[in-house]
Amino acid sequence: MATDSWALAVDEQEAAVKSMTNLQIKEEKVKADTNGIIKTSTTAEKTDEEEKEDRAAQSLLNKLIRSNLVDNTNQVEVLQRDPNSPLYSVKSFEELRLPQNLIAQSQSGTGKTAAFVLAMLSRVEPADRYPQCLCLSPTYELALQTGKVIEQMGKFYPELKLAYAVRGNKLERGQKISEQIVIGTPGTVLDWCSKLKFIDPKKIKVFVLDEADVMIATQGHQDQSIRIQRMLPRNCQMLLFSATFEDSVWKFAQKVVPDPNIIKLKREEETLDTIKQYYVLCSSRDEKFQALCNLYGAITIAQAMIFCHTRKTASWLAAELSKEGHQVALLSGEMMVEQRAAVIERFREGKEKVLVTTNVCARGIDVEQVSVVINFDLPVDKDGNPDNETYLHRIGRTGRFGKRGLAVNMVDSKHSMNILNRIQEHFNKKIERLDTDDLDEIEKIAN
Repeated sequence: MATDSWALAVDEQEAAVKSMTNLQIKEEKVKADTNGIIKTSTTAEKTDEEEKEDRAAQSLLNKLIRSNLVDNTNQVEVLQRDPNSPLYSVKSFEELRLPQNLIAQSQSGTGKTAAFVLAMLSRVEPADRYPQCLCLSPTYELALQTGKVIEQMGKFYPELKLAYAVRGNKLERGQKISEQIVIGTPGTVLDWCSKLKFIDPKKIKVFVLDEADVMIATQGHQDQSIRIQRMLPRNCQMLLFSATFEDSVWKFAQKVVPDPNIIKLKREEETLDTIKQYYVLCSSRDEKFQALCNLYGAITIAQAMIFCHTRKTASWLAAELSKEGHQVALLSGEMMVEQRAAVIERFREGKEKVLVTTNVCARGIDVEQVSVVINFDLPVDKDGNPDNETYLHRIGRTGRFGKRGLAVNMVDSKHSMNILNRIQEHFNKKIERLDTDDLDEIEKIAN
């Protein structure tokens, strides 16, 4: 197998954002309303906490809209299981004593899927006609996405076969699977390994648990994954990947992956150094809108993302901006994943210059032309406390790709001023006051 063929396959799979013909997709279309806003019909009041779409949908959205690898400058922290680890001194792959168990944090778009697919393909013996590699995904749709990558990268490996252990793929009881790689959801894989005995788990060489943070957020998946892991041989290589590493993910990872090497991004490494942060004092929603108009009237904004706390506010703001002549897209949680992907793609292509959204869009979406992020409402958790991580992800949509960014926070009460002060303290970054009635002052911040 030629090295350049593998590299080409990786490049092609990272660029692939094709339609998912295997999925059941509703016929509801994304379309513009009478105000020209890209949206769907539902605009019910809903808070950010309720708005937080299940992680599986967000992960699928990121996979659908990725067209290239993310250029990530975060510092990588490698935690060795052994202080005398060869990783400190090796000069060749042979000295690494591979394979080794791994827990890795990796955001969507960094080549994570290609990495573990390559690991599986390198361990497969094509002459052996039984499952040797097992990959768990949290949902049917995510399993299909990963399967497409395996098929794409494995096309230079004609003897390789792939089976999907997902809902609807029914096999005859007592049948043995001859495919070398099985990818599926925990419930079906567990049935195939134990009850139906389609797979002999003792013959598995590589076990991949993808999207661990999504997995533990799905009812039942955590226990099912642990039960599958306990059926595997001691010498099976365990690989676990997660976009985030909260305490719950760590606890889960340690149960599933014994004696691992750990690679993760340093917490809150996403820098605010290239982002100028300001706040604007207002007394009402209408004043916040007027301040926004003043900002647009004084400086050139390529593209902007505006975050609101509720769908109702987002819909109102999108309509008002549209009346002012802005090209506006509206994004919120009631939209299907494929609809959201279509709206984001239009925004990325510059067909709309303003994207009004709730938290559904705060993570993982990179649009190079975004020069301004506006928090029309500051992010808070369900208890009304500042949501620092969401703030970081929101304003991180600007100041990317080495460019300077601008973040403007609208403050309309003592409570929101208190939230802003606590955000300042958390990040140890001064947020300057901006008077949007002073055109000279606004022009200065753009320079």
